[in-house]
Amino acid sequence: MAEWEVPAARASWRSDNPHRWRTVRTIHALSTTLWYPNRYQHAATPRVPGLVSGLPRRVPPAERQRDPTSAEVCTVSVSSQAPTSIEATMAVARRLRVDSIRATTAAGSGHPTSALSAADIVAVLLARHFRYDLASPARIDNDRFVLSKGHAAPVLYAALAAFGLIDRNQLTTLRAAGSQLEGHPVPGIPLVDVATGSLGQGLSNGLGMAIGQRMLGADSRTWVLLGDSEMAEGSVWEAVELAGHRGVGNLVAIVDMNRLGQRGPTMYGWDAAAYRQRAEASGWATIEIDGHDHEAIDDALSAAADSEVPTLVVARTMKGKGVSFAEDAPGRHGKPFDAEEAERALDEIGTPDVGTWTFAAVPAGDPPPSITTDDDRRPIDPFEDAVATRDAFGAALEARVTNTGSIVVIDGEVGDSTRTQAVRERAPNRFIQAYIAEQNMVGMASGLQALGCHPVVATFGAFFTRAHDFVRMAQIGGATMTLVGSHAGVSIGEDGPSQMALDDLAMMRAAGALVLYPADGNATVALLDLALNHDGLSYLRTTRGDTPHVYPVHTSFAVGGCHVHHRSGADRATIVAAGVTVFEALEAADRLADVGIATRVVDAYSVAPLDTATLAACLEETGAMVVVEDHGRPGGLGEAVAMALSGGNGSGNPIVSLAVDGVPGSATPDEQRRLAGIDAAAIVAAVKDLLDGT
Repeated sequence: MAEWEVPAARASWRSDNPHRWRTVRTIHALSTTLWYPNRYQHAATPRVPGLVSGLPRRVPPAERQRDPTSAEVCTVSVSSQAPTSIEATMAVARRLRVDSIRATTAAGSGHPTSALSAADIVAVLLARHFRYDLASPARIDNDRFVLSKGHAAPVLYAALAAFGLIDRNQLTTLRAAGSQLEGHPVPGIPLVDVATGSLGQGLSNGLGMAIGQRMLGADSRTWVLLGDSEMAEGSVWEAVELAGHRGVGNLVAIVDMNRLGQRGPTMYGWDAAAYRQRAEASGWATIEIDGHDHEAIDDALSAAADSEVPTLVVARTMKGKGVSFAEDAPGRHGKPFDAEEAERALDEIGTPDVGTWTFAAVPAGDPPPSITTDDDRRPIDPFEDAVATRDAFGAALEARVTNTGSIVVIDGEVGDSTRTQAVRERAPNRFIQAYIAEQNMVGMASGLQALGCHPVVATFGAFFTRAHDFVRMAQIGGATMTLVGSHAGVSIGEDGPSQMALDDLAMMRAAGALVLYPADGNATVALLDLALNHDGLSYLRTTRGDTPHVYPVHTSFAVGGCHVHHRSGADRATIVAAGVTVFEALEAADRLADVGIATRVVDAYSVAPLDTATLAACLEETGAMVVVEDHGRPGGLGEAVAMALSGGNGSGNPIVSLAVDGVPGSATPDEQRRLAGIDAAAIVAAVKDLLDGT
C-alpha cells in the first residue's frame, strides 16, 4: 500500500497578485488507516496524531497506540479509479466556463464570474466522483448534488449539457420566459432536487439527504457546493453542528472560497482557517486545497468519500477564473459579459470539446428496498372526552409511523410539548432530533422529501416564523412535508407572547400550504391523515390545553371542507371559527339562542383552502357573519374569509372579524381569550351589534 504523503500544493499563484496563497497541503495518495478528530474534541485542544493541517497522513503504529481515547480509527478501502482522466476533467472545466459565459451573455443577466470560480470543482466532482444511474434517476442510492450557491446556476446547467442530460442549445434559453433553466435552480431538471438561491439553505438540504440515504440503507453520498459569502449565515452552522454531532460521514461540503461577495470582500476573504476551525470544533474533518488544481480537488474528494465523519473541503478559488480581466475583480458580481467581453473571454479560455462525458460511476449492485407502506400502523382509540389536540396529534402520529415507512419525524427539542416524543421509542429509525434549530429542521425536511420520505416537522407554531424563508423555498421547490405547530394563539395562557403562535396562519397561507386547524381529538386524527396524504406543503395547528369532544370518530373531513353546526331556517347570523374558538362560538350560539337569536356555527377547519361555497351560502342565508380566531388579525382566518367572500360571493352582507390585536401579556387561557375579545361574550356582543346595525 502507498504511504500517506502531504506535499506542497502543485498550483502557483500569479506573483503580481497581492493576495498570494499560502502553501496549501493536499493529499497525494489514498490508502491505509485514517485517523479522524474526535467529534467531541474542543478546537482549542492539541491536534490529534495523524492530522497535518486537517489532512490525514500515515500514522506509525507506535503513534496509534499513544492516545487511543483522543481519536476515532476507521479502515477505508479506495474505490476504483473513475474512467475520466484528470486531463479530461480539464477539458470538462473549459467547456463549463465557455458555456457559462455563452448562456449569461445570451440572457443579458446572470452570474458568470461565480460560475467560473466553481467550474474546476464541478468538473472533477461529476466526472470522477459522482455516482449516478442516468437510466434510473429515482434510485435511492444515487449520489445527490446540491448547488447551495444557486446564483452559480449557469455552471450547473453547463454541466448538465456536458454530461448529456440536456441539449447544449438549451443553454441559450437561460432566464427566458418558459425556460426550465431559471435564474436559480428549481426541481424539474436533472440533478436538482431542491430549490436553491436563497443562500444558507443548501447544507441543511444536503444534510437531510445524507441522513435519509443512511436511514434508507443507501450506499451513497451527498455533495454540497457552497459559496463563501453564505458561510456568514447562521443556518449553515446549524447544519454543521448537527452533521458533526451525528457523524454523517456521507456528507461532503465544498466551499468555493473565491474571496469576493456581491459588494466586495467576504467576511474572511481567503482565510480558510476561519471556516476549518469552526467545522473541526463541530466534529468535521477539513481539507484545504487549491480549487483550480484538478489533482488536488480529486485527492480531496477521494479522502472525503472515505471519511467516517462529514468533511468540509475549503477550495481556494478566484472569482472569474480563466478570464484575465474578470479574475478577482470586485464589482463584477451578477454582471454578464457584453458581446465584446464575451468574445475576449472565450478567446482566452479556448475552444471547448463539444462531446459529452459520463459520471464517475453507476451505483454498484441492486438499490436498497424502496420505502414500504405503513403496514404495521396501529389503530387509534377514538377520543370521547376532552383532550388537547396536541395530545391527539401525538397519539395519531405514533400510530402512523413505522421503522420502514415514509414518515420521518423531526423534533426541535420540544417533543414533550409537541407530543412527538413517543415516536422516538416506537420508530427510532424514523425520528431525528434536530435540537433548537428551526431553520435546519425545515431545510433537512426539504432534503429528506427529495428521497421519497414524508417529513413531519414539529415545534411551537411561533418558532416556525424563524424558518419562514426555508418554508418559502420549500414551496418554490414543490416540496412535500407536514409542519405541525403547537401552542397556538393566546390560549397557551401564562407563558406569554413569546411562546404564542399569532401569525403562523398568515405565514403558512402565504406559502401556499394546506392549512388545517382541528377543534377536537377525533378531528385531529382525521386532519393529520389529510396532511400526510397531501402532495405539497401542509400545516397542522394544534392547541396546548384540553378542548371538549365534538366529533364522533367516523366524522368525515376533507381538504377545503368545513362543518356547519346548529343550522336552521331561522338563523340570523353565521359565526365562523376554527380550533379553540369553535367552542367559544358554540357557547355564544347557545347564549344567543336563550335570547331568541338563532345563529349557525361554521367550523372552518380547512383554513386554506376554505370552503368558499358553504361560507358564501351561509352568509347569503343568514345575512351577517362574525369570524372569530385565536390569531392575529393580519393574514388570519378573518382576512381569508373576507377575501374569499369578496367580489360578489358575499352579496354585500356585513362581515365582522374578531382577532387578537396588540401584544398580550400573561394570564390564564380563559382570561387571555376574554382580554383579546375572542371569547363567547365577545362573540355575543359582536352578533348583537351587527344585527342592531342591519
